Amino acid sequence: MDFDVSTQPENTQSGAAAMPVASTPNSVGAILLGGAHGALGIARALGRNGVNVVFITDDHPLPKLSRYVRRRFNWTGPGAPNALNWLLDLAGTESLKGWLLIPCADGDVQFIAEHRTQLSQTFRVTSCAWDVLETLCDKQLLPQSAAKAGVDCPKFYTIHSEDAARNTDILFPVVLKPATRETANAFTLAKAWKAETREEFVEKYRDGARLVGARHVVVQELVPGGGEAQFSYAGVWHRGAPIADLMARRTRQYPVEFSYTSTFVEIIDRPDIREAAHRLLKGAQFEGLVEVEFKYDAREGRAKVLDVNPRAWSWLALAEGAGINLPLILFQLATGAHMQPQQTPRTAAWIHLMRDGVAALQLMRRGELSVSDYWRSLWRQKLTFASFAIDDPLPGLCEIPLTLYRVLTRRLPLLFRRAK
Repeated sequence: MDFDVSTQPENTQSGAAAMPVASTPNSVGAILLGGAHGALGIARALGRNGVNVVFITDDHPLPKLSRYVRRRFNWTGPGAPNALNWLLDLAGTESLKGWLLIPCADGDVQFIAEHRTQLSQTFRVTSCAWDVLETLCDKQLLPQSAAKAGVDCPKFYTIHSEDAARNTDILFPVVLKPATRETANAFTLAKAWKAETREEFVEKYRDGARLVGARHVVVQELVPGGGEAQFSYAGVWHRGAPIADLMARRTRQYPVEFSYTSTFVEIIDRPDIREAAHRLLKGAQFEGLVEVEFKYDAREGRAKVLDVNPRAWSWLALAEGAGINLPLILFQLATGAHMQPQQTPRTAAWIHLMRDGVAALQLMRRGELSVSDYWRSLWRQKLTFASFAIDDPLPGLCEIPLTLYRVLTRRLPLLFRRAK
């Protein structure tokens, strides 16, 4: 039996949203592959609505601690030679046939997309084929997809050698990014490096090329502005059309000048962001769960697309807090459950409390945030926390020791290798 959602009868229209999963068989659930805070958000969003959740990882253990994760498995990861057979065998031994596969990390996105045909014979799959997804996920191909859709992008520089890095005419500062992030190293974990001068750029290009290959280092202009200029579109798509969506501003980030991660995200209404995301995703006939990141360039008065993430993202739990439960909508769409018209997202915010405290202090020192404005941002709207929840407290209580352990055993060794 083929469970690919794209082959199932149409039962929804653009603008539909979630209802309780009363009509879904108890034997059907969701399998989350990889991820951390995004996977935790999905587990809670589904588990609170009676959906069984299985978590499979080769990396972050945080979602394992959730009471909404019923079963937990470790595997060697989506890049392992036996990954496909291992997952298909697990479906048989653990009665997971017909369950929905949800990627929560970059490598899992590519794994599911590349093996979509085989996987959809055993699982429910909401994904485009990899030849389509690659045009959005690969930062070297994204500018071409954006141009075809009439969506603005930052200026990109084609640099495939250290000699070109030394001699190409470049307007600094620039950003260096890995084209994709399927493997873990100092470059992919950092997500991006900033270079202010030619000397700094050549050094960082050399490091990046050593880690991911010279042709996989993306160089683009640095669009000025902090979190106040960073926006996201998030939605569930089916057959090239949105089923439900919302927009958010990534108001605070860490570090504040050049973000590694968002720390405070708020629901907003930005029709220009929605329109740009719709054009980009319709051009690819997108399928599944997605976040599209933009940065508003005040110099030109335009929002420019930075990244497309067809997987769980860190602040995904904000969708449930805003009343647009995207993971549940995805599950209902995949299982044929009934959905009702979507409501307007309510005012809400998501916060990674520990990192946001550091970001807020940095902004206060720079005179860009007052103490009263900081506290007002926390109390003026409903808050969803990155890891802590009253009905599921263990992940929040264990996050700090887990983070310290991972920094000491995983991140620092990778950074040390870069220094060598």
